[in-house]
Amino acid sequence: MTRTALITGSAGFIGYFTARRLLDQGWRVIGLDAMTDYYDVTLKERRHAMLNQSAGFSAVTERLETPGVLLDLFNQHRPDAVIHLAAQAGVRYSIDNPRSYVEANLVGTFELLEAARAVPPAHMLLASTSSVYGANTQMPYTEADKVDSQMSFYAATKKATENMAHSYAHLYDLPITMFRFFTVYGPWGRPDMAHFKFTRAILNNDPIDVYNHGDMMRDFTYIDDLTAAISALIDAVPERDNPVAGDSLSPVAPHRVVNIGNGAPVRLMDFIAAIEAACGTKAQINFKDMQPGDVPATWADATLLETLTGKRPATPIQTGIDAFVAWYRDYYQT
Repeated sequence: MTRTALITGSAGFIGYFTARRLLDQGWRVIGLDAMTDYYDVTLKERRHAMLNQSAGFSAVTERLETPGVLLDLFNQHRPDAVIHLAAQAGVRYSIDNPRSYVEANLVGTFELLEAARAVPPAHMLLASTSSVYGANTQMPYTEADKVDSQMSFYAATKKATENMAHSYAHLYDLPITMFRFFTVYGPWGRPDMAHFKFTRAILNNDPIDVYNHGDMMRDFTYIDDLTAAISALIDAVPERDNPVAGDSLSPVAPHRVVNIGNGAPVRLMDFIAAIEAACGTKAQINFKDMQPGDVPATWADATLLETLTGKRPATPIQTGIDAFVAWYRDYYQT
């Protein structure tokens, strides 16, 4: 029997690749996206157009925070799995436009949880972020770490959604997995992401701004590794009082948190060097101080992911960057 997945943010970078993977696996996919203009809507339209080539895909253009939109979709389609990727993203943008994070991240997640309470799916998987680790300095980050020191409003809203989901999992016995993404990159990415901005500037012979004078490390995670992890976690449904080794399973709810990252932090200057190698030209660099809300390093412990799914992300940075730059040159004809 064909299973149905509801994916919010399906025209987004991660949403598109997640939908494509599930369609390839034989799922029926309902894709909800507001098509906001946070970045070039043409990219989102192209992604949905490609998904619409699959008979199993249905696109819905609505804001998830609009009362009743999600409940209507849950009632109509009775999804087996819900993958909640829609959010207002970006650490730096949250400083200038905090209200959009309240509406999309907090109100939107509330509407999702209310819909699930009325029409419970077998499993809900909600996107969080490595940014919730905030001021933590002990690395690698593990799911059991205390995370009370977020350094951006974006991170604070994502941590709030983890807590909101936990309360609904406890109160209404809704199985929920929160995944914390670590710096996802790859083809069809968001134009505000570092790999996208750096590639565009290097190919245009424009200078790039490098913060904290280059003294940054990120646990870069290739998009195919991420979506493989998401699809594998669908059937790793959290159950009350049934933890696996090293689990983050709540003692009072079918709710767990899972890191999805390579477990291999890369120095920012090495990341730039990989882009230079793929582009075949050197970057012009403006070294700058750290930006407000940023953290100097991230590093995922992906042991729990491997325990639950049998695998973990492993794409080398040069391999992933080569694929992105090849896509960028083709898409923008540079």
